[in-house]
Amino acid sequence: MNLVRGKHLMHVRELSSRFAEQLRDIALSSSSLESEAVFSTAPKGGSAGEEHTPFGPSACLDWFETGSARWDNGLEKAYYDTDLPATDAILHLHAGGCPFSTVQKALSAGALGRKKDRRLVPTRWAITACDTALANSLLSRVRHCGIVDSYRVHEFSSLHNHYAVILMPVPWEFEWIEAFLHVSGTEELVFSDHEGNKGKKAYSCVGGCYYSSKMAVLESLCREGKQAGAIILREARKGYIPMGVFNVRENVRHAMLQPPTVFEDLSSSLAHLSQRFHLPVSRFIRESTLFALSLRQKQTRLSDFSWNVH
Repeated sequence: MNLVRGKHLMHVRELSSRFAEQLRDIALSSSSLESEAVFSTAPKGGSAGEEHTPFGPSACLDWFETGSARWDNGLEKAYYDTDLPATDAILHLHAGGCPFSTVQKALSAGALGRKKDRRLVPTRWAITACDTALANSLLSRVRHCGIVDSYRVHEFSSLHNHYAVILMPVPWEFEWIEAFLHVSGTEELVFSDHEGNKGKKAYSCVGGCYYSSKMAVLESLCREGKQAGAIILREARKGYIPMGVFNVRENVRHAMLQPPTVFEDLSSSLAHLSQRFHLPVSRFIRESTLFALSLRQKQTRLSDFSWNVH
């Protein structure tokens, strides 16, 4: 929040301007660039939210200059391949080990895709586009893998958040359920969205976290060569500061790297999680679509999960 941010208004197709070239140098550079800026007014303000990293004080730029850049080899090849579709470039760079944040910045700076299709892309759109491209590719492979043979729970806690990924022995389906518990007062808010085996068409009502968490789970399943239904529970607690969807993606990735706790059925999984969350698990169940379908098949009562250990 102490970093100063410069702003400059330009058309999304204005990719040959000096400022657009400087943006590309920053996005494609293999290391950080030294820069110098003159602002029209004193920078002020700041913001934090679920869709983007925290932004510090900002103001419009009067003048901006960057040092010389040495481009990353993979990004440079993708930039000069003006016949390569953006989706293929994203997949190729990810497969080559290029960090997600680097690929997303290149797309945002208009450096990827067919020449006629290139444009500047808002940050959160670029993030979701990369997550979606990777998730779709991973899911096409996961669908051909064998299904896990038990209920598995992967957990991870970080920065006043607790995550639990429940993997179920069913063909692919996915649900993201997030709770904000006393983050800004006494509120207890729960949001969710899901998809069945055929995937999701419309944009998720819970925003970019849905796509980031989905990609992280599919990345792990593909690495293991397994298929599963996945339900992710996320509880943000007092002290949490919104840091953007990258925070969700990396925490779910970390959760999937933890050794799982294995259960014979969903009821046992939920009983275990009743002791891990501050919010009663029954609240997560009430907001869920996939829990209701799975538990209905087992004739499990919602009251079985109304207790909670703090």
